[in-house]
Amino acid sequence: MAERPEDLNLPMAVVTRITKEALPDGCMISKEARLALSKAASVFVLYATSCANTVAQKNKRKTLTAPDVFTAMEEMEFETFLDPLKDSLEAYRKEQGQVKERKAAKKKEKEEKDAAERALKDVAEESASLVTSELAQTVENGESEVVEMVTENGTDSDTPQVIE
Repeated sequence: MAERPEDLNLPMAVVTRITKEALPDGCMISKEARLALSKAASVFVLYATSCANTVAQKNKRKTLTAPDVFTAMEEMEFETFLDPLKDSLEAYRKEQGQVKERKAAKKKEKEEKDAAERALKDVAEESASLVTSELAQTVENGESEVVEMVTENGTDSDTPQVIE
């Protein structure tokens, strides 16, 4: 729970933004009015939360759910807010679903890119290994005209040299 009553108030910036959106252009609101609205909104939220908690407890649950809030709004006789509240909740859920889908698509794209990079790296390593083993076998069999043992100016005779 909050230590001070002021901790339960909504931030003034939020209250100011909401009131500006609700009022017609050119309409001013005093600092005291914003403070009063902030306190009234906080009291309303606390009351609605308490009522929703009572509904949850009646259903033998400790977690408040959206239906608990809807029932609380009816019990508080704020039925006129139910439809806008439900619409807002539906819009929020839809938005969250889209965010989740975008994150999943981005994750899948990254996984596919990483898999393609791993496959390319594996192919490159396999090709290098195959070329190296074929070259080594060719040298062992003495069948190459490209690789020849050359002794020149005191270099080691066991060092393979490529003749162009």
